[in-house]
Amino acid sequence: MGLKKYRPITAGQRFKANASFEEITAKKPHKPLLVALKRSSGRNNHGHITVRHRGGGHKRFYRLIDFKRDKPGIPAKVASIEYDPNRSARIALLQYRDGEKRYIIAPVGLSVGQEVMAGPQAEVKMGNRLPLGRIPMGTEIYNIELKPGRGGQIARGAGASAQLMAKEGRFALIKLPSGELRQIPMECYATIGQVGNVEHEGISMGKAGKARWLGRRPGVRGVAMNPVDHPLGGGEGKSSGGRHPCTPWGKPTKGYKTRKRKASDRFIVKRRS
Repeated sequence: MGLKKYRPITAGQRFKANASFEEITAKKPHKPLLVALKRSSGRNNHGHITVRHRGGGHKRFYRLIDFKRDKPGIPAKVASIEYDPNRSARIALLQYRDGEKRYIIAPVGLSVGQEVMAGPQAEVKMGNRLPLGRIPMGTEIYNIELKPGRGGQIARGAGASAQLMAKEGRFALIKLPSGELRQIPMECYATIGQVGNVEHEGISMGKAGKARWLGRRPGVRGVAMNPVDHPLGGGEGKSSGGRHPCTPWGKPTKGYKTRKRKASDRFIVKRRS
């Protein structure tokens, strides 16, 4: 894994830094695990735009990822490491001894031919999936369940990993990538290791066109608009806005807390820093 930088023959290549894709071993995905992906372009079921600056972009197929790894005790061999256009992490195609193939999120250091396993009796080694109660303290983990049997929901992006800090009664104390400390039931499963493609954060698009390929449309600053279009618009010359940052509909942004209280908040021991 690494980043590829370019000799700037064009303006778009001057600051471009792209993934080298040297860890990818398969050019085409496994067809039975592909699903046609219909894009919403930021619109809800009424066709109204609920997320702005979305639309266009290249056509994609969704890869069915096994977040549960619910084949305990059956070893699987890594058949290939592949690119997934729907996520920042790389994915690995596993071939189980019974012949079934499934995709998982690939950790750092996973290679073709390596054997991995899930279940309470699995070894504590990179790529294996175990209940939190069977994982030693201090271990780096990813793809962590919040509720037993639901499948991994936490630490799934490129380079992400959480740490098992302590075990107290029925709960394990997990330090999440954000710095948050959270209690998670001991029966929940997690995968040993860190999500691969760590260099993802160093990628620089280099030009606006690449953002369009990804389905991201231009976002115009409020202060550059007219008063009829945005509360920050208008003014003589280049004005700075004259009020706290807000949406076109006047709702405060940039630091304004919008999170509602959840029943699961009681499991948060320390908020993210």
